[in-house]
Amino acid sequence: MNNRDRDVREKIKEWFSFAEDDLRMALHAEKLKSNVPYRLIAFHAQQCAEKYLKAYLVSQGADFPYTHSIATLLKLCDKCALQIKEIKDADLLTPYAITARYPGQDERVTKGETLKAIGMAKKVRQKVREALKQLGIDLP
Repeated sequence: MNNRDRDVREKIKEWFSFAEDDLRMALHAEKLKSNVPYRLIAFHAQQCAEKYLKAYLVSQGADFPYTHSIATLLKLCDKCALQIKEIKDADLLTPYAITARYPGQDERVTKGETLKAIGMAKKVRQKVREALKQLGIDLP
């Protein structure tokens, strides 16, 4: 493995690590007994999916804009040969990047929406990990 490949693997590992932290936070907060912050759980689910998609783009050497738009990232991933058919609905996560964080933008997020967001984040996670494994990049 040359230095460039090693550097790319390290960057992917960093994106994975941050994505996993977001997923862990979402799953932990979901277990709270009261005052469950559904909007924040949905935010962390969105962040998990976003970071996994960006990790895939890093693996392909693709440039990507500073964006929270899952649709934009999915289009870029599709151009890089990631089969996005199974995860195209992940764009439903995009609003959680904004509405969950800023006063005046904070639409109510329900428990059902939160569970759907976590499920979608897990689906994106699985899809990216499978795609990278097929490319010979199998990271913990």
